[in-house]
Amino acid sequence: MTIRLIIVDDQELVRAGLRMVLSEYDQIDVVGEACDGLDAFDVVKRIPADVVLMDIRMPRMNGVEATQRICGADGPRVLILTTFDLDEYAYDALQAGASGFILKEAPTRALVDAIEHVHDGDAVVAPSTTRRLLAHFTRRADLPIPQNFALTEHLRELTARELDVLRAVASGFSNTEIAERLLISENTVKTHVRRILTKLNVRDRVQAVIVAYENGLVHVE
Repeated sequence: MTIRLIIVDDQELVRAGLRMVLSEYDQIDVVGEACDGLDAFDVVKRIPADVVLMDIRMPRMNGVEATQRICGADGPRVLILTTFDLDEYAYDALQAGASGFILKEAPTRALVDAIEHVHDGDAVVAPSTTRRLLAHFTRRADLPIPQNFALTEHLRELTARELDVLRAVASGFSNTEIAERLLISENTVKTHVRRILTKLNVRDRVQAVIVAYENGLVHVE
């Protein structure tokens, strides 16, 4: 299946470079480009796409606001492209609905893998960074719970096993590690995660983890 991709970056050379390297992969079709968030929102409305590769720091409208608008309009999934893994704007974009982030310095193969994961509905946030990521969210009292996030009553719809899986995901464990801890197969873990996302009405596991923290299911140590 071909992944229709839109590249958003305020530097023309960066967009050209990304288009060139990604064109080497048959599974990716760059169908559009945008020079800032405002332009990106317009392009997404005009051109059908599966994934938006979104820069953060841009003029007129940054990547955070653009991500919020695109995800709020049930648009394509957004993968944040950032220079620093501790970029506060990248974290804000995740809470705005982005499915993950990747560094601009990442190898091309890692970028392609990230695009594929986001297209498949997975979140691109390494388990090793999950605790730091959620600590950032929960320690900022000024961040409201997004309107599309599940409230506590939705957590009650989860089975005991699904709650176990959600706690493990929120603690930063990968699917393989969760399977080992709960003595179940990795495919079973994936099935539980899909059901959790459906019941909580969230786009991906990043949002599910935020729901868990915001509702006190787990706590930052």
